[in-house]
Amino acid sequence: MLQWGMVLLAGAAGMVNPAYSQEKGTVYYMVPTLLDEFQTGSVSALEMFLEQVGYEMTTLNADNKTDLQQSQMNDVITLAPKAIILAAVDFNALAPSVEAARAAGIPVIEFDRQISSTMSDFTSVAGTVEIGYVAAEQVERLLTEKNGAVKGKVLQVLGDPGDPYTLDIQMGFEEKMAAFPDVIIISQPAMMWEASNAGTIVSDQLLANPDIDIVFSHAAHLSVAAVASLESAGKQPGDVYVMSSNGAPVALQMIRDGWMQVEVEQPLYAQAAAVAMFMDKIVAKQPIEPGEYDVLGLKSVVTNEEWGPTIKIPGAAITADNVGDAAFWGNLQPPTEAVTPVP
Repeated sequence: MLQWGMVLLAGAAGMVNPAYSQEKGTVYYMVPTLLDEFQTGSVSALEMFLEQVGYEMTTLNADNKTDLQQSQMNDVITLAPKAIILAAVDFNALAPSVEAARAAGIPVIEFDRQISSTMSDFTSVAGTVEIGYVAAEQVERLLTEKNGAVKGKVLQVLGDPGDPYTLDIQMGFEEKMAAFPDVIIISQPAMMWEASNAGTIVSDQLLANPDIDIVFSHAAHLSVAAVASLESAGKQPGDVYVMSSNGAPVALQMIRDGWMQVEVEQPLYAQAAAVAMFMDKIVAKQPIEPGEYDVLGLKSVVTNEEWGPTIKIPGAAITADNVGDAAFWGNLQPPTEAVTPVP
């Protein structure tokens, strides 16, 4: 029996050809949480693009509970949908559920949160290690601007350590920052991606390390809490630089308000569009050719990995100079050009 006690979502998408939509069957999207704007935006974007290529989508929210998402996966497998899109609460704990779905003949697409410990039929992710690289370049620039050299103290507020998104960003960021021995990086995880946990981390670290130069959070909603803690400590915009990494509307507003200096975008629209572009091939269990693909104008690369075909989509740094660019999903201007299936 499907557990309808969880949040069930289906909603407006727009830009859909009614004669073409919903004719190919239902796809389930297993969203880990609706705690932040990226996750709520992913529901709308996936639904919009999938309807453009002929699929209906139903969304189940796990409320950041691993056991609930496991139960949801079990229930959805019995419904035999055309495919399951999974953004895992815990990438290790959900691997057996992926295997069970594929054993039942249901293709599984990993969205946003890569699972590398077992095979999936397709993975659509931002270049998360690359996001870490971009963040490091921006920290290098900001510290030079602030201190005259690449030196200082950075508080890195991670998301939940069960999420490979945050672990990959940390890996890329710290790999590049290792070239700068005069930079001290303090890393703390905001468990369950809870903003209140991030706020507590920033408050505590300001007391222990009052000379923090930059607070780098791995999601914009964590930076909201960070800014609140900075304000409570009597800081003004620009006293401590703030940056994060997903591109949500609230981050773009904080850039406009002067509290945030950089937001490294996670390309939500393109990640969702890529799933829709390849869905026919995934459902038909046809091979996906490696190579370069244009996804909403972004040059993206499909590779064959041990866990299956994977597309990585590049992000970009958002600053006060380009914050108004409509291409950034945080400006909430969805692409007007419909996607088409990859032949």
